[in-house]
Amino acid sequence: MTDTIKHLSALLVAGKASSVELCQDYLGRIARLNPQLNAFVSVDPDRTLAEAQAADARRAGGNVGIPAGPLTGVPIAHKDIFCAEGWLTTCGSKMLSNFVSPYDAHVIEQFKLAGMPALGKTNMDEFAMGSSNETSYFGPVKNPWDTSRVPGGSSGGSAAAVAGRLCPGATGTDTGGSIRQPAAFTGITGLKPTYGVVSRYGMIAFASSLDQAGPMAQTAEDCACLLNIMAGHDPRDSTSLERDKEDYARDLSLPLAGLKVGLPREFFGAGLTGDTARAVEAAIAQLQKQGAQIVEIGLPNSKLSVAAYYVLAPAEASSNLSRFDGVRYGYRTPEYGNLAEMYEKTRAEGFGPEVKRRIMIGAYVLSHGYYDAYYLQAQKLRRLIAQDFVEAFKVCDLILGPTAPTTAFKLGEKTADPVEMYLSDIYTIAVNLAGLPGMSLPCGFDAQGLPIGMQLIGNYFAEARMLNVAHQYQLATDWHTRAPPLPETSGVRW
Repeated sequence: MTDTIKHLSALLVAGKASSVELCQDYLGRIARLNPQLNAFVSVDPDRTLAEAQAADARRAGGNVGIPAGPLTGVPIAHKDIFCAEGWLTTCGSKMLSNFVSPYDAHVIEQFKLAGMPALGKTNMDEFAMGSSNETSYFGPVKNPWDTSRVPGGSSGGSAAAVAGRLCPGATGTDTGGSIRQPAAFTGITGLKPTYGVVSRYGMIAFASSLDQAGPMAQTAEDCACLLNIMAGHDPRDSTSLERDKEDYARDLSLPLAGLKVGLPREFFGAGLTGDTARAVEAAIAQLQKQGAQIVEIGLPNSKLSVAAYYVLAPAEASSNLSRFDGVRYGYRTPEYGNLAEMYEKTRAEGFGPEVKRRIMIGAYVLSHGYYDAYYLQAQKLRRLIAQDFVEAFKVCDLILGPTAPTTAFKLGEKTADPVEMYLSDIYTIAVNLAGLPGMSLPCGFDAQGLPIGMQLIGNYFAEARMLNVAHQYQLATDWHTRAPPLPETSGVRW
């Protein structure tokens, strides 16, 4: 693989390429392929190249007092949920289609400090509400492996951009599987850290107790490098954890001998396609070959995770999205007679159908007479789901299973049935409810040539161990090296 973050960093260190050259190459590829994929919603070549020039100056020692880091000059793309100063920040919604952020999210600040030029902002489901990237105001993202299919959501733009080699890595967010499911659908690696490891400051909120930012890249090693930049305490976010910085790449080379991998029986039942089951079983066999031990475990309450999630997440969303009323910023309806009509028409015109659906559900479950019956019960289920994981990690180090029950489905195939769409995240949602880290990595292809992902779930703060297992698996396999059948670039390739 010649365009991983690790490889590009090595080229920059050796002086065999400049950041400007790398960015020009990726910007050219975006210009040629984004019309097919719709992965990016904002691109600003002048801004990107200015940042690349600054990165080259840092590497040359021209910026006194600002030494270059290992990833200085390596370009990256950002999900359009992160506020970035001077960039249009839309969250995939008409409601924010004219909003230019006056400040940087913590995640954006960290990548700027590292000297990584931004290639642009990637498309996403509106306000991160979706499992297919079809709810975006800017149109659906297409899967690079088959443009008639979805890339998954809500971080589908970032996933498609990495898979299509429009960028070497990207940021994403995961509320119920929105990094891991699109990573599986597009054949890349994506990681959701432990809740609170990455600051949510400047990340437009969907469900505050569930949202978490994470890296998306071709390899586990690349994700470790990106997480090293993203993670860290931020006093501006009350849910940001005060922990010492750690090197998430420190354990990548450890052998897997003695590793205990738990297989939840609930993840291998009805609904799982045969191709997906076979690919995950082959991955299990490979890990056993590398010294891992398999332990059967139970997560009995995981079957309740979708129901609990679709009470709790909409409840939080209905509160978070109340700020979008046309008064302070964002879209405002052009014609109204009074303040109440302005509120009503602005929200009716500014939000798409899925966002309206979740606001309505959230307002309903929080209303008088229903709070105890729905919201409170869902919180109790959340505790039971988390307790299942506590018991499981008494007998295993990591949990393994499929990321999604199927491979990427056709555009429009599930839009008429919201419940069927929600079930796309049946294996990922429990991880968010428990606040645990999880990741998806490629482990095969189905009969139609579509990528299959397997999910690793770790105990709290076990990101380094998950990345170690994923890296060792990727050293022994080549699924992560496969590229979709897109046109080759005519410019420089690395």
